[in-house]
Amino acid sequence: MAKALEGIRVIDFTVWFQGPVSAQHLADFGAEVIKVENPKGGDQGRGVRSMKALPMGDWNQYFLVINRNKKSIAIDLKKPEGQEILYRMVEKSDVFLSNLSPALLDKMNLSYEKLSQINPRLIYATNTGYGRFGDVTKPSFDMTVQALTGIMARLGEPGQPPIYLGMGSGDAYGGIMSALGIVMAIYQRNKTGRGQSLDASLYGSQLFLAAPHLQAYLAGNKDSALQQSRREVENPLWNIYPTNGKWIYLCEENTDERFAALCCALGEDLATQGHFGSTESRKENNIELITAIEALTLQKSDAELLSSFAANSIVSSPVNNLADVIKDEQAWQNNYFMKAYCEEVKREVDVRGLPVTLSKTPGEINTLGPQLGQDTELLMMDLLEYEWDEIEELKAVGAIP
Repeated sequence: MAKALEGIRVIDFTVWFQGPVSAQHLADFGAEVIKVENPKGGDQGRGVRSMKALPMGDWNQYFLVINRNKKSIAIDLKKPEGQEILYRMVEKSDVFLSNLSPALLDKMNLSYEKLSQINPRLIYATNTGYGRFGDVTKPSFDMTVQALTGIMARLGEPGQPPIYLGMGSGDAYGGIMSALGIVMAIYQRNKTGRGQSLDASLYGSQLFLAAPHLQAYLAGNKDSALQQSRREVENPLWNIYPTNGKWIYLCEENTDERFAALCCALGEDLATQGHFGSTESRKENNIELITAIEALTLQKSDAELLSSFAANSIVSSPVNNLADVIKDEQAWQNNYFMKAYCEEVKREVDVRGLPVTLSKTPGEINTLGPQLGQDTELLMMDLLEYEWDEIEELKAVGAIP
């Protein structure tokens, strides 16, 4: 079956997470992604066996999943001969993708100006920390940029520490933004015949991630920037509540009809209490009503409450943990989780799947991340058209392993 990005060739000159996951999305949907790595160790992600000192399993899921469906070529770009190999790849490629700093790329003779002279149709994509303008030299990490955007300050209970969304969430979102930008640039290139440069930064992507509350603040709602206690939300029917099991998120409008349905599900007619009898009174007495609802939800298990909510057509969801969600058949049926063979442990493993479903040109997982330089000789011969004696000479000078 044809793939959506079949015929597109990507030079993946990225490391760690944001850049590699951008290339992973392109590879999942059929692009030929060639990961260019230093022969001495390659992508630093190859060495990740634990996160925050916690073991991550018996196989390197950090590297292997975000570098799936890719080829690997090992080139020493400090050698002039190595640079010539890469330039020959640029001639034959559609996209050059890197999350190294533009200043470092310039020093390596890999600037947009240099590569676009070699191939005017090239899409030159960077994943920076803070964008291409202003102060671009400070280090960037997922958590430091997330702190900068205001997202963390908005989460959590007042008086308690801000909440970090989780390891790599901003990186992952930045990777999606990068892949989107690349596809748009390819579309434009195919109309005009000219490539262009683009940047998808951690800062820009996480500001977009904060969009609902950030836009409200821009529009004049200054309260949208503040932490808000779940015990004081304006609409008690749109809130999170504890049970004697899991927490449950309740999502309903503050109308008399929906409040009556909630009371029926809880087995208590709170509406008979005068100060909860109307939309406005529930809004004005929100703190007291939240306390009353919580006292009732704590008497039930999450299964009992969810069943009662469903019987009364109330929109709600349990707050699952990761152990719960990987058992969700809905996620497996939609390929949000998939299985792939892992050569490292000689068995099938469960992996993060495809976030987008295309009916005629679906994505797929053919292989997990490649071994360092495993495709070097084949690419040198088949794609770059080097003769075998030339390859031997390049090995002799250390341009390739």
